[in-house]
Amino acid sequence: MKKLSFTLYSLFFISAVFAEETQILAPLTVLGGAEDIRQQVGSATYLDEEDIEKFNQINVSRILQQVPGVYIRDEEGFGNFPNISLRGADGTRSSKLTVMEDGVITAPAPYSAPAAYYFPTVSRMAGIEILKGSSQVRFGPHSTGGVINFLSTPIPAEQSGRVRSSYGSFNSFNFLGNFGETVETSHGQFGYLVEFLYQNTDGFRDIQKVGGDTGFSKAEPMLKMFWEPDTAMPQRFELKVGSTDFEANETYLGLSESDVRAHPQARYAASQFDLMDTEQFRSFLRYTAQPNENLDIESTLYYNSFDRSWYKIDQVSTDAAPGVDSRGRISDRTSLDVALLDGNPNLAVLKGDATGSIGVKDNDRSYKAYGWETAFTQRFETGEVSHALTGGVRLHYDYVDRFQYVDIYSGQGNGYFSLYREGIPGEEADRKEETFATAVYVEDVIQWGAWTVKPGVRGEFLQYEVDNYGDKADDNLNAWTAGIGAAYDLSLDTIFFGGLYRGISTPGANAYISNGIEPEESLSGELGMRHFAERSAFEVAGFYTDYSNLIGTDAGIGNDDSNVNAGEATVYGVEGQISGELASRNAGYRLPAYVNLTFTQATLDEALASGGGDNIYAGGVAGADLPYVPDWKFSFGISYVQQKFALNLEGSWVDYSYGTAKNLDAPVDSAQEGKIDEVFLVDLSASYDLSDVVNVFAGVNNLTDENYISSRLPYGARTGAPRSMYAGFEVDW
Repeated sequence: MKKLSFTLYSLFFISAVFAEETQILAPLTVLGGAEDIRQQVGSATYLDEEDIEKFNQINVSRILQQVPGVYIRDEEGFGNFPNISLRGADGTRSSKLTVMEDGVITAPAPYSAPAAYYFPTVSRMAGIEILKGSSQVRFGPHSTGGVINFLSTPIPAEQSGRVRSSYGSFNSFNFLGNFGETVETSHGQFGYLVEFLYQNTDGFRDIQKVGGDTGFSKAEPMLKMFWEPDTAMPQRFELKVGSTDFEANETYLGLSESDVRAHPQARYAASQFDLMDTEQFRSFLRYTAQPNENLDIESTLYYNSFDRSWYKIDQVSTDAAPGVDSRGRISDRTSLDVALLDGNPNLAVLKGDATGSIGVKDNDRSYKAYGWETAFTQRFETGEVSHALTGGVRLHYDYVDRFQYVDIYSGQGNGYFSLYREGIPGEEADRKEETFATAVYVEDVIQWGAWTVKPGVRGEFLQYEVDNYGDKADDNLNAWTAGIGAAYDLSLDTIFFGGLYRGISTPGANAYISNGIEPEESLSGELGMRHFAERSAFEVAGFYTDYSNLIGTDAGIGNDDSNVNAGEATVYGVEGQISGELASRNAGYRLPAYVNLTFTQATLDEALASGGGDNIYAGGVAGADLPYVPDWKFSFGISYVQQKFALNLEGSWVDYSYGTAKNLDAPVDSAQEGKIDEVFLVDLSASYDLSDVVNVFAGVNNLTDENYISSRLPYGARTGAPRSMYAGFEVDW
């Protein structure tokens, strides 16, 4: 029977970010070692492969919802475009996080355009690490929201293979297969892994009047290899290449307030053309060495590219033969936020009930990100005090190149639209933003008796350049972050921890040069305690964060043409989690269970001084709740495990929140306004081992079929996924 794990609720990280059993060297991207995990100086959570796969979830939003201190805005129900907030930071496009895969930053252009629609696919991951509290100076450039590191499938220590496949509601098909091995050669140890993931679904929404597919398809091959030469000095070379081919019939367009309540899974006819088509490539070559027992060195070259074309409705007018402005847009257009208000005449055009026109913009963008980073760890002692001093440097270049246009269609009043004007590529936007970044950091893990102290400092030195229709501009930005954390062993089983950290999130190139946006800054602290018993564990932590220069974007969707610094905010709260085994040792079965609870108070300290347009912070007054940060969240889980059979039940409740800082119960001036529903979701799954290598599983997600507004962004209310069922099998050999 596969071991069921509740490490989702672990109070520490595993020994290495992506360490395999065959490794001689542990990479320097380690966030905590197995020998000192109890001395973590801040809050951290680790999810392993079984935690990810227990309910066959492809939606990372649902998986992370179980982690204390993590808030999610689920945009389309499948988790392809997650918006993740750690402890109250703005979650829009997860742009306030440093997101990594195997320790390498993975956003398409993390400096030039940090808000972009690419995110690692959780279904192919062997683990996820979430760092909320301990010193984050080793990771950047975005640390006001914390760090998430995804761990891809490791190379196996011996020949093995795996196939996992499932089929379910909405004609959803998921497949993951891999094969690899490690062999001894006359020149050292060599290992490899080949993997392929495929996902396809028709989607659960219905395009009114015209029908059509609202799902997506995704294909992801990957190859990993390593070589550890047979030399006196331990060393390792590792290569990884992978790609993603993704198509989604997805839209920015939501529903009006009345329609989302009456027809929660509907889509308007005007969204019938919407299609996102992307290709992503990721790679790294990593070298690790240990010249002596006290010195580790790691150096990584990485290259990522991302090309996207998102053809989607962007504007609307009641004029069926509209005028066109200099950028190919409808001259008398109405914003979709206003058009979606009940009673607006443009709403009938979007529904396909009235003649008019729509502008469908091709957000055609290319991204590149590549660089080199190297780091060392030197261990030494000064008297009775031991040190693990780590320093590192990263040289990084990235860019985003926009080449966009708008096609205008005339609505016939029967749900169908005909081409009125074909756009010219580059007409709506022709802008390239580039950043060359140099990042340096140093931190020390100091151990003395029962104390572990970790101070650190990081600097980011950025050179920006923007070419907008041939008009070039450049500028420089320097920013720094620092922190200190500490842990104290009161006993072998009880540890107190805490820290104080200064975080930053740098603006994109155009936002800084053209709009004068300053880096977002945060000063955060936490105090907590962990306790370990023989068959249980718990952790409680209080946190406080003071934000300044909040970066908000027009419509909150990453369109940095109208970025603003949105003032100051204060976030504080408490997280608690407990896990353990409920069954007695001699019961003949196991009952592992967990409960966690998070309280967060996130308020705006001052109103947006001026401007802001449709910014989600605009209109807020001092004391207003920050958008998309609920006060409470609660989750629980319990499993019944007996020999070859397992039954799992999990539930999560999330309090209501608001779509904008105006804190309105329903839309008044914009469809972004109004409440985000509180919701209680329950998932149920079961598995059975047919043999030592074959396992079958089935389950139901959103068991009670809750309908709820999960987001009012990008444009208008949209609901989460309804009840879905699945069944599948897994073969491990």
